[in-house]
Amino acid sequence: MSKTARLSIGLVATAAFIGGLLVASGFNLTPFGYAQQSSSASRPPASTVQSLTETSNAFVSIAEHLTPAVVSIQTRQDARRGTPQRRGQVPPGMEEFFDQLDPNRQRQQPSEGSGSGFIVTPDGYIMTNNHVVAGADRVTVALQDRRVFSAKVIGRDPLTDVAVIKIEASGLPAVTLGNDLNTRVGEWVLAIGNPLALDFTVTAGIVSALNRGGGSLRQLYGGNPSAIVDYIQTDAAINPGNSGGPLVNARGEVIGINSAIASPTGTYAGYGFAIPITLAKDVMDDLVKTGRVERAILGVLINDVTPEDAQSAGLKEIRGVIVNGFNPTEGSPAKRAGIQAGDVIVSVAGREVDRVSTLQRFVRSLQPGQSVQVVTMRFGTRMTFQVKLGEAQAEEQVASAERNDGAPEKSQTYDKIGIAVAPLTAEQVRRAEISEAERGVVITDVNVNGPSYQRLFPGLVVIEVLYPERRRVTTAAELEALLSKVKTGQVVTLLVYNMQDRSADKATRVVSVRVGS
Repeated sequence: MSKTARLSIGLVATAAFIGGLLVASGFNLTPFGYAQQSSSASRPPASTVQSLTETSNAFVSIAEHLTPAVVSIQTRQDARRGTPQRRGQVPPGMEEFFDQLDPNRQRQQPSEGSGSGFIVTPDGYIMTNNHVVAGADRVTVALQDRRVFSAKVIGRDPLTDVAVIKIEASGLPAVTLGNDLNTRVGEWVLAIGNPLALDFTVTAGIVSALNRGGGSLRQLYGGNPSAIVDYIQTDAAINPGNSGGPLVNARGEVIGINSAIASPTGTYAGYGFAIPITLAKDVMDDLVKTGRVERAILGVLINDVTPEDAQSAGLKEIRGVIVNGFNPTEGSPAKRAGIQAGDVIVSVAGREVDRVSTLQRFVRSLQPGQSVQVVTMRFGTRMTFQVKLGEAQAEEQVASAERNDGAPEKSQTYDKIGIAVAPLTAEQVRRAEISEAERGVVITDVNVNGPSYQRLFPGLVVIEVLYPERRRVTTAAELEALLSKVKTGQVVTLLVYNMQDRSADKATRVVSVRVGS
């Protein structure tokens, strides 16, 4: 390169540099001279540095002590041929022959999965998520020291998403289990696991919320009403592969099992959820002892109380759970005892109930067959029942609801609560197998500006008004007569169900609506 060329390049570079300074100055960025002066700014107080150093050292100590007790889990599900029914009809050793005769009998490819877990006892018991090991034919565990073991699934509980596996080893490092009941929002926590194939990753955050449940989180369990949905929420980074790993407090104690995230992308978005360790420990004890979980139930379908529910029940505070219906497939102990849809449960066995997760966690601590006192509020009247608890069956699921295909004709609109209803047609009654006791009026439209919006939906059948006057509804005229007595600001409580839901309980629920003007 000639001297002239080199000189030209140097001048261009110098001009660009000067231009860059000018542009930066134009955007009010720090002037060059001032930046030089700031380099001699005073350091932060020694006490602040010491406090931050102590926090950092605490994180380092926790990571060093806990990470060896965290494991990476790899699962494999073997290839399957055709459907289970077809496989059962093929004699052993004849699969290839029948494959040639029937090209539709395709081999499903083996599937692999991964997750995390943590060692609970030195002799190899490991806690993880049910969804990590469910359906696996082989489970392999890798430790931080690179040793690899074949693991046996001791037991799984789909209703809490907890599983226990075991490896044959001794003298293993084990975690310390804490008490999540003492956990407070704002505490520092660490999440340890194997996200995105990055083994033994440690992330930090805080406890963002407690007692998260319902909504989309309940859908992780297929909507099963017996599932215990009660999560610790954290902003510590959790990604696919973290499932089953520990959530650890600042004392180095495990307070939860990292299990789920809320994210539009499927990866970390700041919202992670962990199963409380006291609940998981109870489940583990049952699985290790018997291989299954014995879980007591009241046999009720419940939701947290809304302000409207509280008003109609006569509660001074917005707390408790409202009974939407019962679970006949398990036999409802609560219904046998005299509890009705629309009742608000405020205490069980002397313990106050403020929300669904509180009730579920407490009843989980009781035994099937145990008799407990249940106190409810029934539209202003305090009532007490003696209930003999039943036992939950893990395999029972609630069918998902389908949209209503067609709206009945001759709808009648009720502006007071913002809905339109119509009589059930003979075809709807036949197709949904609606009994005489379930006859009501079907909601055909909901006013988006009315009080029922996002509480009631087209396709729901109103079968009873529970408050302010309890009365069965079989025709639109009966509903109109009842609503005409209700004044603006008062609450109307309805018993409804989804006629498209083929589950045994018809997904009944109680909805309270404040009457508009």
